[in-house]
Amino acid sequence: MDRKRLQFLLEVAILGALSFVLDNLTLFKMPQGGSVTLSMLPIILMAYRWGLAGGLLTGFITGLLQAVIGGYIIHPVQGFLDYFFAYTVVGFAASTHGWLMKSKSAGRKGSMAAAIITGTVLGGLLRYLAHFIGGMVFFADAAGDQPAWLYSLGYNGSYMIPSIILCAAAAVVLFTSSPRLIQRV
Repeated sequence: MDRKRLQFLLEVAILGALSFVLDNLTLFKMPQGGSVTLSMLPIILMAYRWGLAGGLLTGFITGLLQAVIGGYIIHPVQGFLDYFFAYTVVGFAASTHGWLMKSKSAGRKGSMAAAIITGTVLGGLLRYLAHFIGGMVFFADAAGDQPAWLYSLGYNGSYMIPSIILCAAAAVVLFTSSPRLIQRV
């Protein structure tokens, strides 16, 4: 195995595990699952460092750890949506990698911040969408008298929106102050 591939796999494993740890350090926990955390930050870092493959694989590893160690799964499709799919799609933050690198090489921190925020919001909203669909389909009983889609939108938004904002702010501070973190190897 060549050195670059080994480094990629080690970083995926380490940052996937860090993402899992950060998910367990909650700022706020919802009564029926979900919490405000920085768990997306290592996935976003890998997305910017290694591109789409790095982000998606790190997200998948995070979802796997979540599902295996303490996941609440009532149906295989719900488990797939809430763990594997939800964390994997955070890796789509890599879609702004080109913009970020162009801004970095030009020394434009404001443009770097915009690229980081856009990528983080994209990855976070895709994760939110996965939780929204899972909640609407599999947790409709909790909605009571309101429509299941409205309940799922509000419930999942109550922790996902703050998590997206928190991760975007942390990513901007971290990646603009230490841009070599996102430098591809």
